Amino acid sequence: MYFKNPDVLYLLFLLIIPILVHLFQLQKFVKTPFTNVAFLQKIKLETRKSANIKKWLILATRMLVFLSILLSFSQPYLGKKNTNKKQNIFIYLDNSLSLNTKGKRGDLLKIATQDIIKFAPTDKRYTLQTNNKFYTNINYDNLKNKLLSLKNTSKTTTINTVIFKKIVNQNKETKTLNESILISDFQNTYTNQFTNVTPLYSTVKLQSSVKNNLSIDSLYVKDKNFENTTIAVNIKNEGKAKKNIPIAIYSKNKLISKQTISIKKNETKEVLFNCKDKALILGKVTITYNDTFKFDNTFYYSQNKKDKIRVLSIGNPSNFLPKIYSNDEFNYQNKKLKKVNYNKISNQDLIILNELKVIPNTLINRLISFSNKGGNIVIIPNKNSEITNYNFFLNKFGRISLKSKIKDTLNITSINFSHPIFKNVFLKKIENFQYPKVNSYFPISSNNEQSILTFQNTLPFVTQIKSNTGNLFLFSSTLSKNNSNFLKSPLIVPLFYNFGTMRKKTPKLYYRLDQDHEIDVSVKLNKEGVLSLRGRNLNIIPPQQSYQSKISIEIKDHLTNAGFYHVTHKKDTLQTLAFNNPKSESSLQFFDPNTLKNSEYKLKNKSSIKEAFSEIDKKNKVQWLWKWFLALAIVSLLLEILILKFYKP
Repeated sequence: MYFKNPDVLYLLFLLIIPILVHLFQLQKFVKTPFTNVAFLQKIKLETRKSANIKKWLILATRMLVFLSILLSFSQPYLGKKNTNKKQNIFIYLDNSLSLNTKGKRGDLLKIATQDIIKFAPTDKRYTLQTNNKFYTNINYDNLKNKLLSLKNTSKTTTINTVIFKKIVNQNKETKTLNESILISDFQNTYTNQFTNVTPLYSTVKLQSSVKNNLSIDSLYVKDKNFENTTIAVNIKNEGKAKKNIPIAIYSKNKLISKQTISIKKNETKEVLFNCKDKALILGKVTITYNDTFKFDNTFYYSQNKKDKIRVLSIGNPSNFLPKIYSNDEFNYQNKKLKKVNYNKISNQDLIILNELKVIPNTLINRLISFSNKGGNIVIIPNKNSEITNYNFFLNKFGRISLKSKIKDTLNITSINFSHPIFKNVFLKKIENFQYPKVNSYFPISSNNEQSILTFQNTLPFVTQIKSNTGNLFLFSSTLSKNNSNFLKSPLIVPLFYNFGTMRKKTPKLYYRLDQDHEIDVSVKLNKEGVLSLRGRNLNIIPPQQSYQSKISIEIKDHLTNAGFYHVTHKKDTLQTLAFNNPKSESSLQFFDPNTLKNSEYKLKNKSSIKEAFSEIDKKNKVQWLWKWFLALAIVSLLLEILILKFYKP
């Protein structure tokens, strides 16, 4: 038993009052003389004993009255010791796209919100977290309003993120009792996501009644010529085999091509569409099938006109560079040092100094200005390069220099697979490959370099020096055939190709809503000019950075709906971007919290939202006893009156 007002118990010393009354209430007996009282002796003794019993009964009832009244004011109760503290129920309700499906009782998200509204206690405070919203310390009415307006979102989150946010919020409310309920389908959730669980959580798993799903997994251009384009669409099937599934490709709302496919159990199948190139600028692919998820049956893509990447090579003509920087994607030029138009350097995306003996001061100044505006520079030294001149230029980028040439045959043995240059180049790390070699090199000395390729003596063969805006890529050796066989290595193509594409992020066929993106738009605006992003019911100005001949815009969590979004300046549309829902939301891989029932993780799986709230209510239920003590005081008082009136000693 616990007391809400324990200080009242200090008044128990008042119980001494009826005791004192009893002790000092001395009743004097009146003596009556008789001639012979021998026969009255027994009666006298019995009467005195009966009077004492009555006094003790009256004392007991009065003490019981005082004790009951004091206990009533102290408000005793049975329940948790700290139940009188402020209580907060934390609810995580997953409103991701995967909850937009049918369960046994209907739409999973709608049924979940209705159950919370129906079974949640109305006298508690709540913290509600969804995938895209966080509401803290709200009452039941606010909770109800938030749930009624809740919709599915493409924004995803992890259980770790949910638990971390809950812990941070809980630490701000030190004198609050917290109960926690996680309501989700636990899609793509793994055991290690529960490593931060320290308090006890109740979990309610929402399950779809359909166990098959067909989704459009990805899309790419497989072949392209002057007239036709072949679009490859990957269809992913989870569940039983399916036959005669209609699939169609549209340009905006105009049907371009349609076919039917059959797909095996748990298979990913490639479907090809041959279309005229001009018809596929803005398109979508749809499959007609009623399965677990409907949001992944439509896939958007856009083909924007790509501005060619401008590459200028200064130095002697090279045979390998024109092959890498082909005309369909690059605008490649090679100029001898004497014929370089310095005024056009700022318009380039990549400058290659190809085996120059000396870098003129005028060119140095232009290159520094070019780098400061975000340009990238590649330096391939000449076998007879003037080291002093090169180091004068390199020192403009930090503490980096070339040392005197060393004639020694070295193999290029190490690849920095984690470097952005080699992103998506290798499927796996290669340990045994045919090592390129050089016969002489200039050792690179730097504290600010990031090696891309490394010699067997751990010195860099190709290194990157980052500046605030641009990048400098430095080779330690000439690439001429009489000094190196690197031009025959398969590394040459991805290395130089990515040098060219690193600065300019060309528009992709499509993007995913759950990822961050940086997109370059080739446009020159004045200082006050900004780009906007417009879509259906959306018009925002995203974060953007202006450069010499482009503007880079950042897209993070601004977008929530799949479809087309237009990059605009005033009323002009510069690019159209296609965004699709997160790929992970189409998965039928779900985590079962029951597997952690007997583990160290503090999770209690409940079969329903009703059961979760019932247990919380039962655990926090308080049985107040003050009414019983007040009733006991009244009964004791009545008992005393009855004793005084009817008990005759």
